[in-house]
Amino acid sequence: MPRSIWTGAISFGLVTVPVKLYSAVNRKTVRFHQLSGRTGVRIAQKRVDPQSGAEVPYEDIVKGFELAPDRYVVVEPSELDTLQPKKTKTIEIEDFVELTQIDPIYYDHPYYLVPGAGGAKPYRLLLEAMAETEKIAIARVVIRSKEQLVALRAMGDVLEMATMLFADEILPPDRLEELPDLKEVKTTKREVEIAKQLIGSLAGDFEPEKYRDTYRDDVLALIERKAEGKEIAVQPEAEEVPGPAPDLMSALKASLEAVRERTGEDAQDGAAKRRKPAARKAAAKKPAAKKPAAKKAPAKRAPAKR
Repeated sequence: MPRSIWTGAISFGLVTVPVKLYSAVNRKTVRFHQLSGRTGVRIAQKRVDPQSGAEVPYEDIVKGFELAPDRYVVVEPSELDTLQPKKTKTIEIEDFVELTQIDPIYYDHPYYLVPGAGGAKPYRLLLEAMAETEKIAIARVVIRSKEQLVALRAMGDVLEMATMLFADEILPPDRLEELPDLKEVKTTKREVEIAKQLIGSLAGDFEPEKYRDTYRDDVLALIERKAEGKEIAVQPEAEEVPGPAPDLMSALKASLEAVRERTGEDAQDGAAKRRKPAARKAAAKKPAAKKPAAKKAPAKRAPAKR
């Protein structure tokens, strides 16, 4: 069972909501240790002075900020302590905004907030009010001696809290040297129309369960086979020879045709059909309404004509 990693309270005006913080993710990364290729023993990492070659004790290590190559400003722990944010146990709500106003690039790590002792009623009050107004709370909180900007939102029967990046931590796209001036790039109306058809043919509802980390699955399967003593045959990789760049219009048409063949649907209305399975079933049953039995009840023929 997950354990709370922080306890405190949400400050909502003069209302205090006791809460506990839980991580909302369980990372599935496959982690490897470094071993000696000769002995199979796990490698130990040591802090070594490159000039003397001697190992440096932890108590002799200080923090240094690099000004230039091999030039550092040494900062003492006591000096940093004077700058630490005030260690409060409060999530201070500053603003309520629309969810659509927050670009996903600002989100960092998701958490769940659950009510603490005696906090069920104010927690429920805040949860319902945020759900009905469809607002997201922007707040500040200190976690592990670091001030965090966070966003709180109602998610079913729980409040979700995501840590956020500050504006000056986001790299503006105009800083990318290889980004061309797209205003000078021209597209035709026909190209845009086919691209829209391709998007429509692939459109549907987001189903997170259908997406898997296939690389992780393959790595775990490899580890399992090796643990069972099975021989692993490594196939040489075929050298990829880049071909000529395809014509954009031809590539769009080929992509659209591939989707049509795979789904067996008209790419222009394929997305609509996927969203309305009941409509397809109803259409499939229409021929049944024309059976001879319908002649015995003339009054019921009118709905079939409509």
